[in-house]
Amino acid sequence: MHNTRPVTVRGYRPGDRAALEDICIRTAHAGEDATGHFAEPEIFPAIFATPYAELEPELVFVVDNGERPIGYVLGTTDSTRFYREFRERWLPTVAERFPAPAEPPAGRDEGLRHLLHHAEAMLVPSLAVDYPAHLHIDLLPEGQHRGLGSRLMTTFVDALRERGVPGLHLGMNPANTRAGAFYRRMGFHEIPPPDGSSETLYFGLRL
Repeated sequence: MHNTRPVTVRGYRPGDRAALEDICIRTAHAGEDATGHFAEPEIFPAIFATPYAELEPELVFVVDNGERPIGYVLGTTDSTRFYREFRERWLPTVAERFPAPAEPPAGRDEGLRHLLHHAEAMLVPSLAVDYPAHLHIDLLPEGQHRGLGSRLMTTFVDALRERGVPGLHLGMNPANTRAGAFYRRMGFHEIPPPDGSSETLYFGLRL
């Protein structure tokens, strides 16, 4: 039977965790499914999704198609605090499952393990002053081109404004050109990379 229930944007529930992990994996390869491209695709949510649900669940919102979540937005009001808590509270829960690689890491799979164990490397101190919040937003293909990304982003930005957060930033793979176009439509502006690198594209939004 075809699902005709309305699609809703709602707050995160603990029962959404498996769906959150699934969505993250299926969008982690420059917006495409990471399965088959990485040895441990399940490491992606351990870095980019689940810690937010554990550390700041009130800032996780999902798109629900009436049966399950098909997209999410999640993040933090304070990136500096988040990465400190990531190391202190989150990393010990997954370190045994994804052990740190030898230094220096060899290849992108070891690179992801290294990133998990050094997540604070993603903190850009100069951005965290004016744009202390950051986010990740992902939608499965069935949720794309339906205005749902805009609804998620608006919900998240409104939640930040309610909390008095002055600015929001995000970093993305430059290869994901669709995402870049979306952020520009949502009012974000490109921020020159603080380290001069072209590996990550940064966007900011004043609140």
